[in-house]
Amino acid sequence: MRTESQRDRRQRLIDVLELVAPGTELREGIDRILQVGSGALIVVGRLSELRSIMSGGFNINCEFTAPRLFELAKMDGAVVLSKDLKTITWANVHLVPDPAIPTHESGTRHRTAERVAKGHPDTFVVAISEKRSTVSLYIGDDHFTLERIPLVLAKADQALQTLSRYRVRLDKEYGHLNALEIEDMVTLHDVVNVIQRDEMVVRIAQDVRFEASELGKDGRLVSLQLNELMGGVRKRRRLLMKDYYLSRDDREPDDALEDLSDVSGEDLLEDAPVIKVLGYRGASESTNKLVRPRGYRLLSMIPGVPSNVADNVVARFDNLKNILRASPALLNEVDGVGERRAMLIKEGLERISESTMVGP
Repeated sequence: MRTESQRDRRQRLIDVLELVAPGTELREGIDRILQVGSGALIVVGRLSELRSIMSGGFNINCEFTAPRLFELAKMDGAVVLSKDLKTITWANVHLVPDPAIPTHESGTRHRTAERVAKGHPDTFVVAISEKRSTVSLYIGDDHFTLERIPLVLAKADQALQTLSRYRVRLDKEYGHLNALEIEDMVTLHDVVNVIQRDEMVVRIAQDVRFEASELGKDGRLVSLQLNELMGGVRKRRRLLMKDYYLSRDDREPDDALEDLSDVSGEDLLEDAPVIKVLGYRGASESTNKLVRPRGYRLLSMIPGVPSNVADNVVARFDNLKNILRASPALLNEVDGVGERRAMLIKEGLERISESTMVGP
């Protein structure tokens, strides 16, 4: 079974951040507690899973609202909310998590919060520090401290600018790859270079999305800009992998993309880890080796050619070179193509060929 990846953990943190982002009822309750300078411990999870570590307190079982959370947080114990954030189930609860669970925190409230989260993976805990006026989130083994909105906005804006520069450069790299593919001059190094830049763009976008999730309603403009910058990136990335991935052990291109997301930032700058993700044996594979695309990506650039038809064309001709050489009559024989679409494919590839040329 595949262990939880860094990407999965990040997604889980994003899901929680969206629940405590500005504009939510929970965030309003947290802000009210911060404004009066008091602390609190808020547990969000299933009561059936938390009862074993709960001691004392009051069974509230009322609808969750920010004012009610604020009032109940004035008591010393923890406030327990239902997983769907619709009900305040208990208040003034003393939590007794397993003391054997390791914790790096020093204060009693935060030590308890970390142990509860680690011991109950389907639960998250919000610890509000009275002395430092900070809000800490504990989700499984992860700990995250909420930052002030102006700082998060500044970080998101900087990340968007970086993403924009990387996207422009990525588009140029794809244009160069188009020319190499038409001329049948692609090397493994060329493919690795584009995959590396593609993955960098995706990772920067993940950072921006992370900031946007923390911003909540204040991050709508950031989300719009992000969606505009990332238009078509993931689809093109998947088609690139379909073009060059060597299938081994019944693994598919989507498996390769998942493996690529697990490559560390440092290793991503090296050719060997990416070559391995592509399915080549070992890291000794020559990056100067000529490789031939199957043709999925260039076919996707032709209007009127759906993905299932492109699949049939590649299945019939095996690679882009053979597709380029195929006459309209041969293309017409492919299931789903037909005479009109055969001409579309032929003319579309000719237009791509005319619009690209290999640089010096």
